[in-house]
Amino acid sequence: MSEHIHSVTDGDFEAEVLKSPLPVLVDYWADWCAPCRALVPVLDEISANFEGRLKIAKIDIDKNPQTPANYGIRNIPTLMLFKDGDLVATTVGILSKSQLTSFIDSHI
Repeated sequence: MSEHIHSVTDGDFEAEVLKSPLPVLVDYWADWCAPCRALVPVLDEISANFEGRLKIAKIDIDKNPQTPANYGIRNIPTLMLFKDGDLVATTVGILSKSQLTSFIDSHI
């Protein structure tokens, strides 16, 4: 995982995501999820492109069940974009680099 991608937990989700001065893209994932693993290189690749403009965070749904339940996560990977503490956009499933870049650019 890239140095630009942060792991978050139920315990620090509010501080790391909701109170972040930057918009935050949260990836809800699990080790056993093949599409989640396939998304990792895409997130790594775009993380440097958005450095200073966007924070990218990953939350393991198996180790941190409270936050996914709070946001109604039913399928993974799910990506949620938070801005100023508010959920502004959601997408489910794997995206290509260009699709993910477009998704982010349209909301930040």
